[in-house]
Amino acid sequence: MKRLRVAVVGYGSGGQATALLLSRDGHRVEVFERVAQPGPVGAGFLLQPVGLRVLWELDLLDAVLAHGVRIGRLFGETAAGRAVMDMRYAELDARLFGLGLQRGALFQLLDAAWQSGRCLHAGNAIVWVDAEAGRLVDGEGRVHDGFDLIVVADGSASSLRAQIAPAVLDRPYPWGAQWCLVDQAQWPWAGELRQRYVAARRMAGMLPVGTRPDDPVPRMSFFWSLPAASLDADGGAVEPWRASLEAVWPEAAERLATTAVPQGLAPARYRDAMHRQWYRGRAVLLGDAAHAMSPQLGQGVNMALLDALALRDVLRSGEALPEALARYQADRRAHMGIYHFWSRWLTPLFQSDRRMGPALRDALFHPLSRLPGGRGQMLRVLTGTRRGWLGKVILPPAFLDRLAMDARSPLEACAET
Repeated sequence: MKRLRVAVVGYGSGGQATALLLSRDGHRVEVFERVAQPGPVGAGFLLQPVGLRVLWELDLLDAVLAHGVRIGRLFGETAAGRAVMDMRYAELDARLFGLGLQRGALFQLLDAAWQSGRCLHAGNAIVWVDAEAGRLVDGEGRVHDGFDLIVVADGSASSLRAQIAPAVLDRPYPWGAQWCLVDQAQWPWAGELRQRYVAARRMAGMLPVGTRPDDPVPRMSFFWSLPAASLDADGGAVEPWRASLEAVWPEAAERLATTAVPQGLAPARYRDAMHRQWYRGRAVLLGDAAHAMSPQLGQGVNMALLDALALRDVLRSGEALPEALARYQADRRAHMGIYHFWSRWLTPLFQSDRRMGPALRDALFHPLSRLPGGRGQMLRVLTGTRRGWLGKVILPPAFLDRLAMDARSPLEACAET
């Protein structure tokens, strides 16, 4: 395997995993991050089995399991108490579970693991990529060149993706969310991701996400859906905001009683971006820069981690770079096309002003999910193990054996519910 000089633009989860994986293979990696003090963006998320598999490859699985919360069930209902979604990992495979994790925990663990050959240029915004020459130009006009490979992993709002290849689609979603972390305390649904809906106009979610290396207090990630145009417009509407949440979910409103509104809530906006071509010359797209989507399926971090692993694997093949990048693109697009499709079509059923679609969702989604064929398909998409429309991602037996050691906790919690 040829040792490469690699530039990674962006130090989010995908960029961190790429730097760690390629450094361990002996490549000389330099990371460029525009933020002077890099850190996580967002409160918490759900690591699916495919994402956990990548952390297992990185020898970080035990560490994330120590900090995260095993999730065995995803349950969504209307504010009136009608079940809309009830999916349990054990119905696909008794060894599987999701892991609620703070973004700060994953950031700290990946950051601490990347020490050998570490070269991080923080506070250095890259504004231009010369994909053919392997050259970068930063916001101060400085040139960084001599790279054999440039990995563009600067997120869903990437300012560089169009320099690599024109996007087939690149548009913001009209809806976003407010996020925060709250103490878990005696939350009654400790092994579940819970959501409440009012049509598609209001959605609240609570996900137990555990602890961080620098914070032993177990937390939950709170999610509140809003039109994107309202994210900066609710500053003076504290009492109406609390009343809206109270009407949807009194228990969640109680947990946020001491959270400053809106100061304690972080806004989140989403994009829908898709490329037919993920690479050009010596540059390649990775993570949300290549395939941004709404978080409705909860796959963003998982897919970025899988991108990093796939890139490492094709570079190990010894193929010339163009052939290796073509194989990376083909492999990842074959896996995740269905997630882009379902994300695009499901998001309006959960975040929009529409009436008919959410009404059909409330009436049909749960019954369809209980049918043997429908349940299996939904669980495959949830876990990230659906590949295209009919294929499956095969998880390594040794990894599944390791998960089996920890699978009982969320399953027992679900059984007690």
